[in-house]
Amino acid sequence: MASIKVVISGITGKMGLEAVAAVSRESNLELVGGTCKQDRGWPTLSTPHSTAVPLSTDLNAMLEQTKPDVLVDFTNSAVAMEAAAKAAVRSINIIMGASGFTEDQLKQLDAMANDNGVGIIVAPNFALGAIVLKKLAEQAAPYFDYVDIIESHHEAKIDSPSGFALALMRSLGENKHFTRNQPEKENLPNTRGGEHNGISVHSIRMPGKSAHHEVVFGAAGQTVSLRHDTLDRSCYMPGVLRCIRDVVGHPGLVIGLENVLGL
Repeated sequence: MASIKVVISGITGKMGLEAVAAVSRESNLELVGGTCKQDRGWPTLSTPHSTAVPLSTDLNAMLEQTKPDVLVDFTNSAVAMEAAAKAAVRSINIIMGASGFTEDQLKQLDAMANDNGVGIIVAPNFALGAIVLKKLAEQAAPYFDYVDIIESHHEAKIDSPSGFALALMRSLGENKHFTRNQPEKENLPNTRGGEHNGISVHSIRMPGKSAHHEVVFGAAGQTVSLRHDTLDRSCYMPGVLRCIRDVVGHPGLVIGLENVLGL
């Protein structure tokens, strides 16, 4: 079986560099190039196996030069949408790790996948433990009237709440409107957090945090808390590798790692 050729967009970022190491270790995957936002004066990027792959700020040129099977994008939603359009017209499959896609953007990606016959996977979180948290929360939701979602990330994260927190919120609020008390007097505005179908969502941003999500359910006389903590970015890599292998030969849009894994 021929190796799957991979280009990483956002290759010099923290997730991109982690993916470089992960992809380079796999015998049936071939890292053929990467792109970054700023020109770093490097024509190539070294990999853990002492080989080097081309590096560029021009995604169009990189895709033409390397002709990959899969583009893995670790940028932001705006950049990722542009990258997806460039890849799809070249019949390149796409994996998107950015967060915060709107419903309209997801519709655009669905059309892109169908019109070009490519696979597109949008994964707000690549960690298996986070997907387990989401499934457990969905199972618990019918038995409780109150729910809060609390997510914490590092201070440099550009969006709030996280894409995975939004996915949790939409999933739990899809078929149910939870109870959300409104204080008679709010001494400081917005202290109850954001709200969707009665679900309160709170975001914490500070140094020392990686990615942390907690769902707290409440009912008379009791609460249940479900929490997932990312301790190291290496936890994302099995999910990334599974998506790379799965997206090839499976046209259409898939949203969420759980739908790749069949959970």
